[in-house]
Amino acid sequence: MKKWLSNIGPGTLVTAAFIGPGTVTVCTLAGVKFGYTLLWALVLSIIACVVLQEMAARLGVVTQNGLSEVLKSQFENRFVKWMLIIIILSAIFIGNAAYEAGNISGGVLGLATIVGSPNIEINDISINYISILIGVIAFILLYIGNYKVLERSLIALVLFMSLSFILAAIVTKPDISLLFKGFVPNVNSEKLLTIIGLIGTTVVPYNLFLHASLVKEKWKSPEELPLVRKDTIIAIVLGGLVSMAIVIAGASIRGTEVSNAADLAKSLEPVFGISAKYVLSLGLFAAGITSAITAPLAAAYVVKGCLGWDSDLKSRRFRAVWIFILGLGVLFSSIGLKSIEIIQFAQVANGILLPIIAGFLLWVMNRGILLGKYTNSRKQNIIGFLILGVTVFLGLRSAWKVLSNL
Repeated sequence: MKKWLSNIGPGTLVTAAFIGPGTVTVCTLAGVKFGYTLLWALVLSIIACVVLQEMAARLGVVTQNGLSEVLKSQFENRFVKWMLIIIILSAIFIGNAAYEAGNISGGVLGLATIVGSPNIEINDISINYISILIGVIAFILLYIGNYKVLERSLIALVLFMSLSFILAAIVTKPDISLLFKGFVPNVNSEKLLTIIGLIGTTVVPYNLFLHASLVKEKWKSPEELPLVRKDTIIAIVLGGLVSMAIVIAGASIRGTEVSNAADLAKSLEPVFGISAKYVLSLGLFAAGITSAITAPLAAAYVVKGCLGWDSDLKSRRFRAVWIFILGLGVLFSSIGLKSIEIIQFAQVANGILLPIIAGFLLWVMNRGILLGKYTNSRKQNIIGFLILGVTVFLGLRSAWKVLSNL
């Protein structure tokens, strides 16, 4: 067990990043609206996530560089290079600042379901103290600047979060025969947007940057790639099981008016007892904290790579980036500010960024001059290009949906 635990880490941080309040909400609504019928879409999402994250991790271990650094090194044309850097910085830096408020607010929803109103009044100003609590926890873990401490803390939180949601699903006593039918693909126009949402919350562009940067903190040699792959597969499949557990819990209260996971927790209480509410609420709280830690960390790694900083987790410049992202998230969440325009920009930017990064990743993973014998196999390329097609569709759909609402 000790040996197994010593070989897990970066993949768990990726799981911590994509199982946030947004994913929990999308999975909840999928279960409430469509029961078990979209479990197959989560299977496809997890396969796509494993394939892309394995490529990013392999790139990080073999080159000992993050995705941003590799991107810069592969384009000699200064205009093209800086256009890509601007798109990436805009989507990751500004986007993560916008989503950070959502991560913290999601964690607040979870705890507020148990403790009641989290607001305190100071001179006619309402401040959310749980937002500040989450911010302080995230700040302490990031400021320590020790990768092992950060990794172990997030592993513990992810395991707690996973246990909470899986227990909640078990408590609902799902219909096993209907559950297995949910793994048979079933698509219609009514389900399409939810299917896209499930894929979009699982395959996240900033996770590709985060993973490529984190693996080189733990592994230094291509000979360790089997450990990297095992870590990636186990962690992301665990994340997939958590997502499925949330869908299953949501399916147990079909027909109920639910808009987020906190509503799901309240709805489970009358049917399955008060323990179900506590378990699900604490899971949502843990999901908020894990994403609140990884989003600022990913932004700092991206800025570091794009601007060519030679610095570590404890450097002032690196800390300044994640403190700024975390601070904005806490501020927006604690005063209840809804930064709709910023979030809309983040959705468009990330929608554009995902196919660009997926395409670049596929291209660079076939460059023998960079990766030697560790380039993609034919099978990996076929699966990769299928995923690229989906990300292009997702990107166009995301941009169109946001722009049509402006």
